[in-house]
Amino acid sequence: MWISRKKVYWILAAVLATVVVVVLSLNFLRAEKTLERSIEHDYAVNDVQFRREMGVLLGPGIISGNLVEALDNGDEIFPAMLDAIRGAAQTINFETYIYWSGDVGREFSEALIERARAGVKVNVVIDWVGGLKMEPALLEEMKAGGVRVQLYRPLAWYNLSRINKRTHRKLLVVDGRLGFTGGVGIADQWGGDAQDPDHWRDMHFRVQGPVVAQMQAAFIDNWIKTTGRVLNGAKYFPSLAPAGDMDAHLFISSPSGGSESMHLMYLMAIAATRETLDAHASYFVPDELVVGALLAALKRGVRVRVLVPGDHIDSELVKASSRAIWGDLLQGGAEIHVYQPTMMHVKSLIADGLLVSVGSTNFDMRSFQLNDEASLNVYDRDFAARMTATFERDLQQAKPYTHEEWLARPWHEKLSEAAVWPIKSQL
Repeated sequence: MWISRKKVYWILAAVLATVVVVVLSLNFLRAEKTLERSIEHDYAVNDVQFRREMGVLLGPGIISGNLVEALDNGDEIFPAMLDAIRGAAQTINFETYIYWSGDVGREFSEALIERARAGVKVNVVIDWVGGLKMEPALLEEMKAGGVRVQLYRPLAWYNLSRINKRTHRKLLVVDGRLGFTGGVGIADQWGGDAQDPDHWRDMHFRVQGPVVAQMQAAFIDNWIKTTGRVLNGAKYFPSLAPAGDMDAHLFISSPSGGSESMHLMYLMAIAATRETLDAHASYFVPDELVVGALLAALKRGVRVRVLVPGDHIDSELVKASSRAIWGDLLQGGAEIHVYQPTMMHVKSLIADGLLVSVGSTNFDMRSFQLNDEASLNVYDRDFAARMTATFERDLQQAKPYTHEEWLARPWHEKLSEAAVWPIKSQL
């Protein structure tokens, strides 16, 4: 049977379109291992069984002998990171989501290049989407200066099925001994001291002790994905003596492995909380399971306080999607506070004045399901007390949001919430 050339072209076009749709749809699929039921609250945060299970179920075990120091805003964070880079003797491993051009980006690039030319092994992973605002010339300068830079999942045919699955991890490890993690990106928005809407409120954390080896392993996880090469030896994994008395572990998640670790951590922590749960939540879009866990905690008498961005936010879609879920939580007794001065980009969870979780993970479905993330859990009452004091200071610059306000919100807000609700998992 003879088929016209035009008909052949139409068939080929249909086949190609089908292949493209199938490949792109893979970006929106959740991993095979997903949580479908809430966690029972059998153990409290201060119970040894809770800590034992957190270490086993989330990945690396909890180890002692660590020192974790909180750094506030760019004026504290960037000098500390740059001092660590400039003091590197053997290796620097650096992974970030956002790396943009500007004064901050230039300063980091110059510091990395200087160390590479001095013979230090400098390895950098930048997410391709997060680095779109980085000038190509700056990237080429780094490569020409000896910095081994990899873009994570750049736009290419072989990445089309994963183009929506980004690395959001923020890790800096120097000489295998000093680590940094937290919320900041490498951009001018994070400079200063959150003094105005152009300078964001954020935190980062300087880490010393045995847990730094887990941070190193987290970086190498994605270095292997991008290069196929393993970084090992004493330059990357030296013997680490105790640096303090904090118990901690760093664990990772990604759609390709450990996909539910962050989701599970939030559910377990909420279920184990008995008294107080405080969260800096720069992007607060939890799924139904987490909302259910929060409502159950409220019924147990837990005081739940969530600090979210206000008018100064970098995503109106996230703002609308987040606001849509506030009603049940507010009615159930949760306290939601809206930060006023600038974009609030901090990510922290403080449970019962004992467990503090910090790192790159947002309190949202994208972090739980799609992104590569890294979180540092610290089990230490003194550190939790300091983080709670910081939370309290931030609350002083926020306005409480009531259930009455939520019910009375204007029609255009309700319309925007309904419009973005179907895509909330992608925000």
